[in-house]
Amino acid sequence: MIDVLIIGAGGAGLTAALSAKSAGASVLVVGKAYPTNSQTSMAQGGMNAALSNVGEDSVALHIQDTIKSARGLCDEAMVEQMCTAAPQAIEWLESLGVPFSRLDVRGLTSDDMSQSDASSAGLTPNIKTVSQRQMGGASAKRACYAQDYTGLKILHTLYDTCLKERIDFLDEHYLLNLTIEEETVTGAIFLDIRSGEIKQIDAKSVVMATGGYGSLYHGYTTNAYGATGDGIAAALRAGASVSDMEFVQFHPTALKGSSILISESARGEGGYLVNSDGERFIDELKPRDVVARAIFAEFKNDKEVFLDVRHLGEEKLMELLPQELALCKLHENVDPAKDLIPIKPVAHYSMGGIEVDNTLAVAGITGCFAVGECSNAKVHGANRLGGNSLLEITTFGKLVGENATAYAKNVSPKERDDRQLNENKLYIEALYAQDHDINFYEKRETLGKLFYEKVGIVRDNEQLNQAMEDVQSMQAEQRHMGLNDKSLSNNTNLIDYLEFSNALQLSGTIISAAIARDESRGAHFKLGFEAQDDAFAKHIITQSKREIK
Repeated sequence: MIDVLIIGAGGAGLTAALSAKSAGASVLVVGKAYPTNSQTSMAQGGMNAALSNVGEDSVALHIQDTIKSARGLCDEAMVEQMCTAAPQAIEWLESLGVPFSRLDVRGLTSDDMSQSDASSAGLTPNIKTVSQRQMGGASAKRACYAQDYTGLKILHTLYDTCLKERIDFLDEHYLLNLTIEEETVTGAIFLDIRSGEIKQIDAKSVVMATGGYGSLYHGYTTNAYGATGDGIAAALRAGASVSDMEFVQFHPTALKGSSILISESARGEGGYLVNSDGERFIDELKPRDVVARAIFAEFKNDKEVFLDVRHLGEEKLMELLPQELALCKLHENVDPAKDLIPIKPVAHYSMGGIEVDNTLAVAGITGCFAVGECSNAKVHGANRLGGNSLLEITTFGKLVGENATAYAKNVSPKERDDRQLNENKLYIEALYAQDHDINFYEKRETLGKLFYEKVGIVRDNEQLNQAMEDVQSMQAEQRHMGLNDKSLSNNTNLIDYLEFSNALQLSGTIISAAIARDESRGAHFKLGFEAQDDAFAKHIITQSKREIK
């Protein structure tokens, strides 16, 4: 039996795998795609750490900025733990080979570097050469970056290191459900996408690292299609709780036509936001929720909004933001060195997720842990600070690997129970036989537009209640949605349906939490309740009756 089963092969899962392996555990990482396709690669701008490499900064300021952005809904002890561990996390990633962009250190002596804050914290002097940029909501230039490919470079380096450490992977395996005995996790059930086989994998502990639910906003999100909250939905069905599901961060700058992300680093390097009259209308480095609402207000006044980086010059853009230039040319047919970039805010990051304690253990399921965007470790609260997502998955990925291993060491293998496996086989068989009078792909488009328009940047209770009715109607229609493709192997039609089903399951949870929060706080802004209300300085927690299918 495996000691630690890690579900999800993004940055959080890979870090957890390396941590668990280092602690002496046997580890298996299972993902529905390949690790290098993870959503982690979309975190372009940087990873926060108070190194003071470019101007004055401190861990205390990092903690303060994070708490301020969270708007009263964070666990300050968890925030302090994450921010304090940030410099060591950068050093660890650098030691693995992450190619962070560097400062021009010509003229600096080794003595100059040895006196740095980084060195006094016990870090190697070469960390002082890592370049840093400012992100929205930050009081200093704190984000360590690798051009505008930061998440991608971290992800590839982590995966390479996992391969060097001979960590086992099962790719293209879709999570169906967790296996539970007496409120204790014993493993999980997967669909092998390539063969169509339903498999049970037994484990002493399970780490959920399955990502967020931004793709509920289908067509209006920077997320890949697969970010449908599969792990969160599975955890709910298994008896876990979720919290803060109403808080969805909208990134201010996605390409207008394609919703492709243009990193916050473009504004951090000095880009402007201008409307169709050529006017700057907002401080570009305010927190993301503030900037997104300011753009939304311009739209309401029938004005377009553009990102302007022309004044930075082509040479600087090619040095610092090469990916953004390529994306703009490919998807919007504009040259940022010469043209304005048409943009719009779209769903980007889900602050809510599986309820966990300060060890990242899942509430309600013994032996199960959750990390990254699928979990709610209460470090982001109502609005994530830009640059903290990569930090969370690295610092807490290490923590969860250690804790899952420590738990697994005290677990004795149990006799295998196949009931869940058999139930899931019957469920998939039934899907193949189910009517498909209604095209669920059309409903997926409808759901995405519904969420963007009625559960979006600015909300009101009338629209939220209408959205709930529409979602309930879709849920009732689901028995008439089925599969056109009846093949067993490589059936993407089946995977798309399962993802849509999970998205639909979570939709009501998100809307009900948004209805219940009659105030405006961070990413949740509600008309008629525009002020932050101390009565709502609490987490809205939802638990479903255990229902495995």
